[in-house]
Amino acid sequence: MDQVPIITWTQKLVLYETKSRYYVVGSNKSESRFRVLKIDRTEPKELHIHDDKIEYSRSEIHSVLSMVDGGNTFKKQSNNSSGLSKNISAFGIAGFVRFLEGYYMILITKRKKAAMIGPHTIYKIEDTSMVYIPNDTVRYVHPDESRYVKIFQNFDLSSNFYFSYSYDLTHTCLFVSQLQLRPHSHMFVCLTSTAVTALTHVCLSHICSYDLTHTYTTVFGVKNAPCRKFVWNNHLLRGFESHVHSDWVLYIIHGFIGQSNVCVFGKSVYLTLIGRRSNQFAGTRFLKRGVNLEGYVANEIETEQIVQDTSVTFLDRGKVSSFVQLRGSVPLFWSQDTSKIVPKPTISLDQRDPYSSAAGMHFNQLLCRYGTPIIILNLVKTKENKQHESILSNDYISTIEYLNQFLPAQHKIQYLGFDMARVNKRKDADVMLRLNRIAKYCIKQTGYFLNVQPSQAQYLLKDSQLQSLKGVWGPTGCRQAGVVRTNCVDCLDRTNTAQFALGRCALAYQLYAMGVLENPHLDFDTDCMKMLEELYEDHGDTVALQYGGSQLVHRIKGYRKIAPWTSHSRDIMQTLSRYYSNAFSDVEKQQAFNLFLGVFLPVEGQPNLWDLPTDYYLHNKASLGIRTPRNHYCQWWDQDVWTSLPLPNEEVNKCQLNHAAVLMAPQADEHVNPFYDHYRPEELTLFDQLYQMYLSQVCWKHMPKNATDLSPFCVRHSTDTER
Repeated sequence: MDQVPIITWTQKLVLYETKSRYYVVGSNKSESRFRVLKIDRTEPKELHIHDDKIEYSRSEIHSVLSMVDGGNTFKKQSNNSSGLSKNISAFGIAGFVRFLEGYYMILITKRKKAAMIGPHTIYKIEDTSMVYIPNDTVRYVHPDESRYVKIFQNFDLSSNFYFSYSYDLTHTCLFVSQLQLRPHSHMFVCLTSTAVTALTHVCLSHICSYDLTHTYTTVFGVKNAPCRKFVWNNHLLRGFESHVHSDWVLYIIHGFIGQSNVCVFGKSVYLTLIGRRSNQFAGTRFLKRGVNLEGYVANEIETEQIVQDTSVTFLDRGKVSSFVQLRGSVPLFWSQDTSKIVPKPTISLDQRDPYSSAAGMHFNQLLCRYGTPIIILNLVKTKENKQHESILSNDYISTIEYLNQFLPAQHKIQYLGFDMARVNKRKDADVMLRLNRIAKYCIKQTGYFLNVQPSQAQYLLKDSQLQSLKGVWGPTGCRQAGVVRTNCVDCLDRTNTAQFALGRCALAYQLYAMGVLENPHLDFDTDCMKMLEELYEDHGDTVALQYGGSQLVHRIKGYRKIAPWTSHSRDIMQTLSRYYSNAFSDVEKQQAFNLFLGVFLPVEGQPNLWDLPTDYYLHNKASLGIRTPRNHYCQWWDQDVWTSLPLPNEEVNKCQLNHAAVLMAPQADEHVNPFYDHYRPEELTLFDQLYQMYLSQVCWKHMPKNATDLSPFCVRHSTDTER
């Protein structure tokens, strides 16, 4: 039986208000199916939500609202006032939050299409509304509440936050595409007693009340539990997610999503870049460095490059490929002293870790999510007249050597050091050429994810160009095993250029396997490379603003040594902007991070967030004496992670460990019909308003006006003028 992702169909919300309750009415796109959420407004501090988990028709929901309206209508002087009033229209609930008074509800009021992955639409949050729940008669007033609200609202939810009603943005395309339920063992392997408990907990374990003996096709809808590390509204969902139907729950990621259309003579190939920022040890540049006691590193971002042939709508029936790489701070206990006003504060190692416990926990996390090999691409300087960055490189190498002595040869962490800044200073040196060699080696070690039809997979398996890749091949293509982890000091400028080089090499193999290229090689100065470079530049600018307070200082063109001289003045301005942001606004930003993510929880009678001298203890629970699991000094990995290698444990045990919900329904049901969700047959759609039409127009902007060769892989001369 076919397996498809469960689609959240409550995509239109209306908030109705009475004096004693809020009523959130959620509906599908065609407004033919409805759900109702009731929120008590008479409780000053607690959150009381009631979800009857009943689906209503249009006539039934009108009856319910009329009944509520009639029961709350009252006379005020001589005017009749309705007891039920429409308050806000929205597209989803981000969650609920409380400081020192009552709860607030966060509603997504504006959204914009950011990308299409197969039939799945990815939305960017454009605006939100923060609704205070208790009514005025029971409101408890606290003098510090307004300051907490201001700090919380400093964390702008309209800035690079994304969600989808049908696609799991917290996991990789490989994870999402793998078989989710395994047949031939009782009903399914995943339906153990633990799994059934989890399904019931999420309130979607029921079987639909359709007549399954009818001739129409039934399918299994599956919804995986998200990777909590990348869910940025985790704290907002506490006390809400477990009490309501999963149709109300949206998982929001933070980072970057960009998409381009590589139009190959009229055939569209979508190139998508997703940057998932970790919510662990999150913060700003100088206030969050290195690793914490739980093994989480600062500025950790998982970057996924997805290529899909759009001639087939559904991912499992067409050609789709992805390559995953990672960036993150050097996993040591280090920091920089910002008390002195200098451009480059001194780097200091704050704490010795002789058994590399924190680094071991970090690499254990990588083994669990990505498998082996783990390839470290360290771009930190190694030789300096005055030691600054090199102090990190020396300790990093020692840490890797310590951890590797307990691993067999086939699973050892691979370390690649490249002093990118030093090489770039040489006039005759070609940084991009060196990076290209490193990238080709890395891609051959990890492979990439490729899903094609079985007949095509058998053909590709015999291809001499692809036989050198060490990914895990199967009947429908290849699976990536392992990951490249890139870092410099800030994991911004140099890291972004190196990740572009890796992405360029991977893209060549991806397009070659899809039959778009004759050989796995892409030249610079082609339309395709300009698209890829633009995506990585936008990705780099976005994450640099989030972490460093300014856009990229050193760009890809600078390392290619083709940047115009005017770019130097721009680089100086970005350096000053980053310095100003770090010196004057980082503390306020960090407070917003800590409050939004629930790292700090306001409690009446205890110190306020702005009174804390440091947030070190908030991000390092073990330093408070709280017991945390600690691995053996020699066996620093988890045993279940070890048994899965070289494949990641998260994928191998996906069926047993990771289901949030299972649903059996007719193929035409909105819960499991991506065709209906994608094409929206009940609406009249103008071609000019289609996202696909917008992408088709964008793909021409990189092509010169006087071009005679329309191939996106044709090298353009510098004299050609772009559109």
